[in-house]
Amino acid sequence: MLPPPTRPVGNRVLLMGTCLCDAFYDDVARATVQVLEYLDVTVEYPEDQTCCGQPAFNSGDWKASRKVARHCAKVFAGDLPVIVPSGSCAAMNAHGNSIQFEEHPDPAVQSFGDRTWEVIDYIYNGLGIKTWPGKFAENTHIAFHRSCHSRGTATGAAARALLSSIRNASVTPFGQSEQCCGFGGTFCVTFPHISGRMGTLKLDHILDVNPDLLVGVDMSCLMHLSGLAQTQGRPIKHLHTIQVLRDTLGLK
Repeated sequence: MLPPPTRPVGNRVLLMGTCLCDAFYDDVARATVQVLEYLDVTVEYPEDQTCCGQPAFNSGDWKASRKVARHCAKVFAGDLPVIVPSGSCAAMNAHGNSIQFEEHPDPAVQSFGDRTWEVIDYIYNGLGIKTWPGKFAENTHIAFHRSCHSRGTATGAAARALLSSIRNASVTPFGQSEQCCGFGGTFCVTFPHISGRMGTLKLDHILDVNPDLLVGVDMSCLMHLSGLAQTQGRPIKHLHTIQVLRDTLGLK
């Protein structure tokens, strides 16, 4: 699942906004642009982009998923890096597509996947930004959730390093931190009770350390956990890592 070692890096990128940014977390897309522009990166946003195809892929409808992947490859054609504020969508572009096109490779889809970066991975490993100059106004304890789709990639370590380097921030460990949150895309729809119990167990461990913030690299996980927290009467403030980077610079 590790992405290609020679992914392009540059001061111009294409932003893949993701469905969850479009529907629920538009500020994550906004923060991605603000942070990248702060780092002197020009961000271009192709207007005719759509979903990465992961829901269809996970449901076994590879015919539909391949159609979406080919559309993405067309929209994001060229040689610029493709930046995604989602470990899940980045994994779909780079890994899921390699599976569903294994028997009949599509060079355009392959190029699209090979140029995809999750945004925190891009900042830390692509641009070489190893510490973050932001600061919290007061001591802030962060519970960091590494999503399943970021396993096997450099995203989790990059996010932890940047978050830990912020002044007045500490990343607080919690029990069973490597366990799935239970969302799993279509899994939470097909098996809602199992998904809910997994999420509740994860949430129990997170809340045990009394963090000020729940931070992740996937909006889907954050939506699942925060939704459970809200319905259970124990809400927790949650932010995507890119929002934390933006907000601690005072760019909001």
